[in-house]
Amino acid sequence: MKKSIRILACAGLLAVSAATSVVRGAGLPQDTTPSQDSSAKQDMKDAGKDTKNAAKKTGTATKKTAKTAGTDTKKGAQTAATDTKKGTKTAATDTKKGAQTAGSDTKKTTKKVVNKSAEKTDEGAKKVEDKTQPPPKR
Repeated sequence: MKKSIRILACAGLLAVSAATSVVRGAGLPQDTTPSQDSSAKQDMKDAGKDTKNAAKKTGTATKKTAKTAGTDTKKGAQTAATDTKKGTKTAATDTKKGAQTAGSDTKKTTKKVVNKSAEKTDEGAKKVEDKTQPPPKR
């Protein structure tokens, strides 16, 4: 913040000195003393140093932010992969249990159907047998 204030102050000084020269001589060159000239040069050097330092700080902050974002992205990807793995494992286990239950239920139902069919076949055979026997003697 201090550096940007310095830069603004330097810009303000330059604007004031330019305005003063325009008012004094309508843009004509003025007699400058070495002390004024060196002070303006020093201000420009200071402004350049401030700009350079600000750029360094911005670069460092950007680098840190990028590194943090990269780390966060990596952690997020790892978490997603782990969660997907767990979900897949759970789904596989549930599918296996479902298949076993379905198989067991199918087996039980098939057994009932076969037994019922066998009973009905025996009943039908008995009826046929009864009908094919000769009538009882009187």
